Amino acid sequence: MADLTQDQIEKILSKVVDIYTEQDIVSSNALDSTEINGDNITINIVLSYPAQSYHQALTEAITTALSDAGAKEVTVNIETKIAKYATQKGVDILSEVKNIIAVASGKGGVGKSTTAVNLALALQAEGAKVAILDADIYGPSQPRMLGVSKLKPETTGEGKLLPILGHGMQSMSIGYLVDEENPMIWRGPMVTQALEQMLRDTLWRGIDYMIIDLPPGTGDTQLTLSQKIPVSGSIIVTTPQDIALLDAKKGLKMFEKVNIPILGIVENMSLHICSKCGHEEAIFGVGGGESMAKDADVNFLGALPLEIDIRTDVDEGTPTVAKNPDGKVAQIYKEIAKKVAAKLTQQDKALGSFPSITIE
Repeated sequence: MADLTQDQIEKILSKVVDIYTEQDIVSSNALDSTEINGDNITINIVLSYPAQSYHQALTEAITTALSDAGAKEVTVNIETKIAKYATQKGVDILSEVKNIIAVASGKGGVGKSTTAVNLALALQAEGAKVAILDADIYGPSQPRMLGVSKLKPETTGEGKLLPILGHGMQSMSIGYLVDEENPMIWRGPMVTQALEQMLRDTLWRGIDYMIIDLPPGTGDTQLTLSQKIPVSGSIIVTTPQDIALLDAKKGLKMFEKVNIPILGIVENMSLHICSKCGHEEAIFGVGGGESMAKDADVNFLGALPLEIDIRTDVDEGTPTVAKNPDGKVAQIYKEIAKKVAAKLTQQDKALGSFPSITIE
């Protein structure tokens, strides 16, 4: 069989679909370059989202497609280049933060903060540089969930706060600045000012994704987020319970009204699995999050079981993705992380101040 030509290779690879972007690797520009050296073909892929756990499967799909067409030896190189995506117009960007993703819920008690920290750690595990900002001024929980609640941030000579590292991830929370047991008896303007200061007066470094853990509801903090913070996308966390779904829909409508893209819905506590006998029971109902996503025409990102370990892991300061990275629950969070990041790549990229000029 004659050696494959460049055009033939591209035609073959146009049938290889990235399962997360749901686009083929040629039309999505993931195919960066092809090198043909006799019987050897080298394929260089550049993914625009972090997906280290997907690299092997994608490599095998490319290798199989080319081998079936007669290629004798195929080498696949995959690297990741995460871009900065568009945000609301008229909002000042952060130079060291490429993308901000807000995690919200209509009501409390649905596991939003647990989802936020595990999602952040999952994005990090997939190869991104990640930070988490705890925007819940009245009830900050990220310091404890990250196992660093006793730490206080240092200040630079310029008055900037240095983020606290938790499991290798940059973080900031009002919980680092006040005593854990002291209630924050603040009015709305003070809360929104504190949120802006934590975001803009922290010395973030080289962040691909910042996860913002929002307080429940649709109040002052959410309004500040939409008007003053450059947000690339949002995620709604709910449980299958009717009352939680009702409030989650309000959160979804809020983001639609302020023109922040909704990357998808996560259903938490979807199925209780008995730790003793393995019996499964839908305590809060079945399929509510998926049904809501379908009705709203947004992505259903995944469902988390109601397992005691998910709760005890964050209480101990080692979220499940950090404590048991190869376990079933961590794999669910990583799947959600890849879907979120891949969905973001389908938005417009942020425009720089000047066009990129190349002189040859």
